[in-house]
Amino acid sequence: MSHHIVELNDLSHVYPDGTTALKGINLRITHGESVAIVGANGAGKSTLLLHLNGFLWPTSGSVRIGDYPLTKETLREARRTVGMIFQDPDDQLFMPTILDDVAFGPFNLGLPRDEVERKVEDALARMDIAHLRDKPPYKLSAGEKRRAAIATVLSMTPDILVLDEPTTGLDPLGRRQIIAILKEFTHTRIIATHDLDLVLDLCMRTIVLHKGSIRADGKTLDIFKDQALLNECHLERPLSMQGCPVCNARTSP
Repeated sequence: MSHHIVELNDLSHVYPDGTTALKGINLRITHGESVAIVGANGAGKSTLLLHLNGFLWPTSGSVRIGDYPLTKETLREARRTVGMIFQDPDDQLFMPTILDDVAFGPFNLGLPRDEVERKVEDALARMDIAHLRDKPPYKLSAGEKRRAAIATVLSMTPDILVLDEPTTGLDPLGRRQIIAILKEFTHTRIIATHDLDLVLDLCMRTIVLHKGSIRADGKTLDIFKDQALLNECHLERPLSMQGCPVCNARTSP
């Protein structure tokens, strides 16, 4: 299923103020993979994600989504393929009601009303927020906003789900609920996060960014057992692995 593939070739990005955020990124993510992007603040995680559906364009190098390079001409199809969930749900919730927000994407794709209604109802049900459909976003809790933001993307039935810090601001229950929901998404998942315990739960593969470059790319448990690598990249082991005498015996998710 080549339409699920994400490929970055020698990707670099320099912001207008001269800050180099990414340097020569090469990676390939295939159908069904669940991949974590981790790194300290400023490592380039969010910048990388914003290239995956054209919110940012490379200074040099290229992005390929499925069968086609990402260009102005293929941008619409790429955004239908890649569903982006931002770190701040308020960046995605801007309509008078949650129902309007979840319907916005499918209507913008030009889908007929009956298909939009079906997709919206399915997304609201999957996120267990059908009872919030008529509420304005500002009246929702942080966890409810996060669910609603994910619903706005699921209603477009993406093949690839991209999430930037999906558990930020959530209490323990809300965090567990979001993890359970993400486990149900069976296509490709790409998650940038500081929540390394979430990575253990969801991602078989982890990519470590350090100062805008890929420092490591491998099996999640192998990455988290490499204390020298974690120290170099200013990361700590997941809490569930800290001080655990049998952590090396833990099996991959």
